[in-house]
Amino acid sequence: MIQGSVREIPETKIDGRPATQTVDFQQTIPRSLVHRAAVSEVFVTDLNILGEGRFEVGAQWPRRHSFFGPRTPAFHDPMLYAETIRQAVLLIAHRAYGIPTSHSFLSDHKVYSVDEAGLETLGRPVDVVLRVSAHEVEYRGKNVGGMRLDFECFRDGHLIGTASERWRCVSPAVYRRVRGDHFAATPFQAAVLPAVAPALVGRDRAEDVLVAATPTDGTWSLRCDPDHAVLFDHAVDHVPGMALIEGARQAALLAVGDPYAIPGRAEFRFDTYVEFDSDCRLVAEADVTGPGRLRTVRIDIRQKGATAAHGTLGMRLS
Repeated sequence: MIQGSVREIPETKIDGRPATQTVDFQQTIPRSLVHRAAVSEVFVTDLNILGEGRFEVGAQWPRRHSFFGPRTPAFHDPMLYAETIRQAVLLIAHRAYGIPTSHSFLSDHKVYSVDEAGLETLGRPVDVVLRVSAHEVEYRGKNVGGMRLDFECFRDGHLIGTASERWRCVSPAVYRRVRGDHFAATPFQAAVLPAVAPALVGRDRAEDVLVAATPTDGTWSLRCDPDHAVLFDHAVDHVPGMALIEGARQAALLAVGDPYAIPGRAEFRFDTYVEFDSDCRLVAEADVTGPGRLRTVRIDIRQKGATAAHGTLGMRLS
């Protein structure tokens, strides 16, 4: 077993009194609240509002998932955790702050860190509880326009991960103006490039590979398959943030030469949309191996000669 730091979940109190309601794991929440088309792609199960700007979210990780791992028999994929955070953000936005499901969301900054011990697979689904707090809430008139949500993730009462996401939302009319000529774009505008050998990035199927087989000095082209049932589960007019992070993870695996390295921590900033109709490059630079067989990989996501997003991944070598 790989040991990670764990901490007992603190008692929830509202106005000094213990909370009596616990999150439920019996069924997932409506798929529209997390912008998913397939019920099978929903991981969050419940939301409790503990007080102003304080929440608990229930989620369940499946034993296996067609895309979100596990990457090895021993550990769930940290990207499953990242997707759970994404869904929790949307659930809180819609249920707690009344933001219409027709609004579009823009992620400016994502951070996560998760202990490998907390990702262990035990041959059964895993229930997790997210303790969430809202900060720097922005308003447009009387309506919420964005905020930062900070997360603590608990499994079996122990803290296994943290995360933070800074996001904004806009109305359909504003989004249409922002997107301009790209408003009606579809993934089918992207050229499906030849993939690197799936085994090089810890995958079994070519359709799950997001890096093209044309490396040049640590640079790979992002590869998008519009028929991918998970990454393109619903209509989108730009490359989704989760696809960019997964592409960055796969570029990082190639940079460190270890297809089963675990990205236990990540931080990404998104500066602009990544479009389907132009080549997108993933530029990866790996540091030397540090204590605990950890390598930090810096990723620059570039399109049309400019940086569209950038981040770092902490890769624990296998």
